Amino acid sequence: MEYHIFSPYRICPIGAHSDHQHGLVSGFSFDHGIDFWFETTQDGSVELESRSFDGHIKFNVKEPNQLKEGNWGDYARGAKYALCKRFELNYGIKGVLAGSMPVGGLSSSAAVLIAYVMAFAKANSINLTKMEVIKIASQAEREYIGLNNGILDQSCIALGKKDHLLMLDCDTDEYRLIPRNPSMPPFKFGIFFSGLTRSLVNSDFNLRVQECKTAAWNLMAYADMPLKPFDKTFMRDIPRHIYDRYKERMPERFARRAEHFYTEYRRVRSGVTAWETGNLEWFGQLCFESCESSLHNWECGSPELTAIYQAMRQTDGIYGGRFSGAGFKGACIAIIDPSKEDSIRESITKKYLEQFPQYKNSFQVYFVQSADGAHFVE
Repeated sequence: MEYHIFSPYRICPIGAHSDHQHGLVSGFSFDHGIDFWFETTQDGSVELESRSFDGHIKFNVKEPNQLKEGNWGDYARGAKYALCKRFELNYGIKGVLAGSMPVGGLSSSAAVLIAYVMAFAKANSINLTKMEVIKIASQAEREYIGLNNGILDQSCIALGKKDHLLMLDCDTDEYRLIPRNPSMPPFKFGIFFSGLTRSLVNSDFNLRVQECKTAAWNLMAYADMPLKPFDKTFMRDIPRHIYDRYKERMPERFARRAEHFYTEYRRVRSGVTAWETGNLEWFGQLCFESCESSLHNWECGSPELTAIYQAMRQTDGIYGGRFSGAGFKGACIAIIDPSKEDSIRESITKKYLEQFPQYKNSFQVYFVQSADGAHFVE
């Protein structure tokens, strides 16, 4: 094939469920992800194969936007849809896609979309900044795929840098890549797959987003602030002191969603300080606190993921961790001491399978390292 793109998976240690409310988020890209080998087609045709999913995908970039078909090809069609809102596409792609981990919780869908956007742009000689790639991939996921997320996943995947923590302000799009403090002890990321996969479109993810917007609208009404259209309303619009003043008057469900947003905002700021000073134990504790808020304030998580999370808290060598992705099935992630990989694997596996022996053949553990974001491989 003419070109090869590597688009990594991502983890979000602190800042979950706040990007769509224009909050602060943090994240890493790591050394597993999507490999996409492709060549340009002169007639605009698109022909795709996957080493992970069955079937062949065929369409043409010159034809009107296609309806979703409910298969893995929707992500290529979505990338084409979002790009065509800005550019004229005349050349297609023919390629093969391969993922290096099970699907679920590591934003494989965002990694695929980033790869497709980069590939279509390359084929059509369109020069995109990293932030333009992020916005186009996000629009594809929101408007075509139907997932009302923010730009956390795409940003970690496109902007990530080895041994750097990404801190992104989803309101202004300003970001920092913060290098690892030289005094920080060695670390890796542990990825613990529950054995379950899930689709966020069919989970309560979109419902939680709407609940958070409803909380913001309630607070604006209580404080007699000018209301905005619902789709233009975000928790970031409301200062914390407004929430503190009126939270007792809010329905409990909406108050919990708001509580998660404000406390997660504070945790990201604290996490940056912990990372900058090399305090990995503090950083890890903030990850645990983030997951507690996801459980109790955001109310996500399956029994399987909760079991892994509780096992992580009882395992020596784990600095901290949380659900990955939205916490509806999928995986948990942790920051770990590499010298204790074997004992961590043994401990988590034993504790988890004691509760869920039915996942003996599908539960998996990986230890990975931070890596650079999506790029063309020479």
